[in-house]
Amino acid sequence: MRGLLGLAARSAWNRRFVLALVVASIALAMLLLLTVERVRQDVRLNFAQSVAGTDLIVGPRTGAVQLLLYTVFRIGQPTHNLSMAGVRAVAEMPAVAWTVPISIGDSHRGFAVVGSTPEYFTRFRYGDDQALAFAAGRAFAGVFEAVIGADVADRLGYRPGERIVLSHGEGDFHEHDHEDKPFTVVGVLARTGTPVDRSVHVSLEGLQAVHLDWVAGVPLPGLKVTPEQALQRDLRPRAVTALLVGLKQRSAVLSVQRRIAEYEAEPLMAVLPGVALDELWTLVGAGERALLLTSALVAVVGGLGLVAVILAGLDQRRRELAILRAVGAGPRTVAALLALEGALVTLAGVAAGVLATALGLAAAAPWVLEHYGVLLHPLRLGAAEGAWLALLLAGGLLASLVPGWRAYRIALADGLQPRV
Repeated sequence: MRGLLGLAARSAWNRRFVLALVVASIALAMLLLLTVERVRQDVRLNFAQSVAGTDLIVGPRTGAVQLLLYTVFRIGQPTHNLSMAGVRAVAEMPAVAWTVPISIGDSHRGFAVVGSTPEYFTRFRYGDDQALAFAAGRAFAGVFEAVIGADVADRLGYRPGERIVLSHGEGDFHEHDHEDKPFTVVGVLARTGTPVDRSVHVSLEGLQAVHLDWVAGVPLPGLKVTPEQALQRDLRPRAVTALLVGLKQRSAVLSVQRRIAEYEAEPLMAVLPGVALDELWTLVGAGERALLLTSALVAVVGGLGLVAVILAGLDQRRRELAILRAVGAGPRTVAALLALEGALVTLAGVAAGVLATALGLAAAAPWVLEHYGVLLHPLRLGAAEGAWLALLLAGGLLASLVPGWRAYRIALADGLQPRV
């Protein structure tokens, strides 16, 4: 068996340039399969770990996924706000332990601005119920103080003491900058791998202050309220975007959710983060399956290429195979030789694909984290990845049996007789 394996390896090496293309196609299939699986798992993990310890998210009546996206993931914009009367009504419910208001809509150089209270930094949890920690500085206390996430600090080079300017909305126009009321960075949060890293956090009073001379999303002409004048005004927020709610007992979540839905003063809804995430994955599940199907089709093409290359080479190797038969190699030995060649090519392609995936993930992880906020973990061959490896190896082995069976049927005289 060892001699046959060596012979198969040398035979494959003699045709290395042609077989290298087959190895490359199998490696590409392996790369796609493992990368899609790794990204799929990491995206789900990042989304699932973005909020923990929050029993309900309360907001104006809209879609559950939409409320989750703009509240937790800073994706999209809210269409309505939650009145402070509604905030107080939820906070005063007997089963509610704590509430943290959230207000979004402004930005700073492409990063979302989140208005909240100092309690946000003690109540908000992520991952396995981990609390937010400060890499530098402290939580905001003044009206014009800001706390930034790790990505904001790294990409913009900000440190405590930096003065920043917020922009109204997405900041597409310079005229929408609140440059007359700058904020001072007083804290930098430690990296979390969640949307918190890509957020600028300010007080609700700070957001109220920068909009004193704005109406309906546009600045009032001829009216300028200075920071000193703003501090003399009533800066209590009139409305917020949403409310993070923690309960005294999680068993009361459904009853509280129902009470909020029945609130008569304004249309409200309360969503369970985990349930909303499940609904989100149901929506994107078709895309995941399409990516996996595409990768599987590439793997099939690689297997067919392996069969085609070996079968095409059989006609040129008729004399070689006949000589092997003449020196004593039986039909089964010749068939096993070709099957081993195919298996070696498949194994080389799979190994190259695994190596390329590992190197590619390591190289792309910082860029993906910076631009998309998704933390890609190093390649780990778990159950899902092992299943793809096994399927691709089995498929390559089965594909290599086809030319082996074809060679088995070639007669000895067929290879020794010259063709006219």
